[in-house]
Amino acid sequence: MGVVTISELKPSISGKRSFRPNSSTRHVTEWPISDVSSDLTVDLGTTSFALHKFPLVSKSGKIRKMLIDAKDSKTIRLNLQNVPGGSESFELAAKFCYGINIEINLSNVAKLRCTSHFLEMTEEFADKNLEMRTETFLKEFVLPSITNSISVLHHCESLLPVSEEIGLVTKLVTSIANNASKEQLSCGLSKLESNYPSKPILPLDSENWWGKSLTMLNLEFFQRVLTVVKTKGLKQDMIARILMNYAHNSLQGLFLRDPHLVKGSFSDLESQKKHRVVVEVIVGLLPTQSHKSSVPMAFLSSLLKSSILASTSTACRSDLERRIGLQLNQAILEDILIPASSHGNNHSQLYDTDTIFRIFSIFLNLDEDDDDENPMMDESEMVYDFDTPSSPKQSSIVKVSKLLDCFLAEIAIDTNLPASKFIALAELLPDHARLVNDGLYRAVDIFLKVHPNLKDSERYRLCKTIDCQKLSQEACSHAAQNERLPVQMAVQVLYFEQIRLRNAMNGGHNNLFFGSMNNPFSQRGSSGVGSGCISPRDNYASVRRENRELKLEVTRMRMRLTDLEKDHVSMKQELVKSHPANKLFKSLTKKLGKLNSLFKFRDARATGSRPGSESRFVFQKRRRNSIA
Repeated sequence: MGVVTISELKPSISGKRSFRPNSSTRHVTEWPISDVSSDLTVDLGTTSFALHKFPLVSKSGKIRKMLIDAKDSKTIRLNLQNVPGGSESFELAAKFCYGINIEINLSNVAKLRCTSHFLEMTEEFADKNLEMRTETFLKEFVLPSITNSISVLHHCESLLPVSEEIGLVTKLVTSIANNASKEQLSCGLSKLESNYPSKPILPLDSENWWGKSLTMLNLEFFQRVLTVVKTKGLKQDMIARILMNYAHNSLQGLFLRDPHLVKGSFSDLESQKKHRVVVEVIVGLLPTQSHKSSVPMAFLSSLLKSSILASTSTACRSDLERRIGLQLNQAILEDILIPASSHGNNHSQLYDTDTIFRIFSIFLNLDEDDDDENPMMDESEMVYDFDTPSSPKQSSIVKVSKLLDCFLAEIAIDTNLPASKFIALAELLPDHARLVNDGLYRAVDIFLKVHPNLKDSERYRLCKTIDCQKLSQEACSHAAQNERLPVQMAVQVLYFEQIRLRNAMNGGHNNLFFGSMNNPFSQRGSSGVGSGCISPRDNYASVRRENRELKLEVTRMRMRLTDLEKDHVSMKQELVKSHPANKLFKSLTKKLGKLNSLFKFRDARATGSRPGSESRFVFQKRRRNSIA
């Protein structure tokens, strides 16, 4: 046991106590030599202090009571247990009792404040006692600063429950929230005061930004600070940034955006439990769910991947899935590539398709809810929502459809993926979501190539998800020669390509017929969201889009036909001029013209005297005889 005696210490000059709030080191002031022998021994764990009664009794109410209760003897030994801060804090308090100047700073102010409370060093026993000195330091140097308050709050973590009992933790948390709110208000006012130079505002990425200091707190204190700060009205984007910094610092290797994250369990159950608690707390502190949330999609995706690996609660994962579903139009492929939990199974899927199915279903159900909330929509708004690709609603669902097609192409290479799950995802979107089915056709073709032993019924149902009318010319050419597709689909591709060319030759008069034609391969199955009937306005918008595309194609074909006709006429004229028998050809042409006028005259007479069917039969028969 180490013993601290008075004779072992050198003298020093004592003076007034100084405050050094920006210093993180403690200046050790040594005690003066005394010729008076020790009459009090204080034991703290493995350390003993040989002291004197009078200096301690004059300022510590606890030691005074203990000496009163002790037996009257020349040398008294006291055993102090559970002193906040341990022997280091008690040594500083004892020096203060001897009148030695000690330095109070950010590193020891919490310890000294708790020790002064434990030893009852209040104004009742001495003026300007240690408790008053620490309170003054907190008021002048700690509470006005957010960063200093966070630093002192971090030191309070090892001083529980005393730091909580004296209200120090609550005082620090409240000051952080109030100062953050004032800082936000002052920044807003400085932006309004355009005539006066505003104070420099630290960016969120700055190393001195106070939000990064919160990463030093443990999870309990961090949660308390964020909860109070949110009640004070701190902006959601700043709350999201604080959560992102804390998550990256706490989750470390688990918090990754790598889609090929190593599948497996944690090194121990304790580590998994720790990460699970961190993820659940962070998710609980996220800002309110909305379409235009300030939480980045990449952060939500990483949280969801971490929650799956850490086996968080169902409520936690459901909350993240809904948040991602609300912002799905902001996602990229990497955000929805969620590795599936293997659980030691070598035949498991590469990616979690069930979670993605729920996320896309949330997005589609949200779209339907918006329609139900606005039933009295006029015709102009209906056309704006669905008619143009640049409309907000249509552009969002088009982005999501492209995202899903890319996801289908990515998971199609998985040999362990059941056809039923792939088909359910392919049937998920409504018909108006995909303007072109080339992406879906590519994904289906990859799946058929990787799964050659697919049943005919599954192959047929898989191909039903493709709308042949929405395939580009390149995709149609590839599909017509694709041996992996059912024969029925290849025939149907050729049929609709012929219809498209016929409509183009006719000047686009049959576009409406073309757009409303029933396609057995485009009918959705009974499974999945969005398999119901299309609303009239959706069908109308789809028809108008196809009509515009076909008109452009017809215009181009007309120009080509005009050029071909001109070329044909010029070639014919050159041929007639250059041929030696052109005179015989001209005479033959005149005779044929006379004969044609004679037939027209007989045809007119026959039409006036007999019914049309019989006269046309006689005319055709005579014409054949005359030609023969």
